Amino acid sequence: MSELVSHVERKKVYVLVWVILLCFTALTTGVAYIDLGAFNTVVALAIAVCKASIVVLFFMHLRHSEKLIRVVVGVAIFWLCILIVISLSDFATRNRIHNPSWPQNQPMTVHHLDMSPGTTTAQ
Repeated sequence: MSELVSHVERKKVYVLVWVILLCFTALTTGVAYIDLGAFNTVVALAIAVCKASIVVLFFMHLRHSEKLIRVVVGVAIFWLCILIVISLSDFATRNRIHNPSWPQNQPMTVHHLDMSPGTTTAQ
C-alpha cells in the first residue's frame, strides 16, 4: 500500500495567497463602481473564478494532490460548464414579448356577477 504524503506549505505562501485574495476583493469592489455596461457581470465572474481557483489550488491543496483528484475536479468543472451552457441556451431561445398588445397604463376593470337566485345580469 502506498503511503499518503501530505505537503506542508510555509506560512509565507499562505500570507502571500491571502494578500492576493484581498487584492482581488478590492479589485472586485473597485470594478463595481465602474460602469462597464454589459461587461460588469463578465468582469465580476472572471475575478470570482480567479479567486476560486486560488482557493482550490492552495487552501484545498489541489496543487499537490494526485492526478486522479485533479481529473475528478476537472470533470466536475466540465459538467458544471455543460449545465450552464444548457441553461443559458434555454434562456436565450425563449420568446420575449417586447411590445405587448394590451395597454399597460390603463387600470383593469373587474365586473362582479350577482349570483343571487333569480338574477342573471352583471352589475
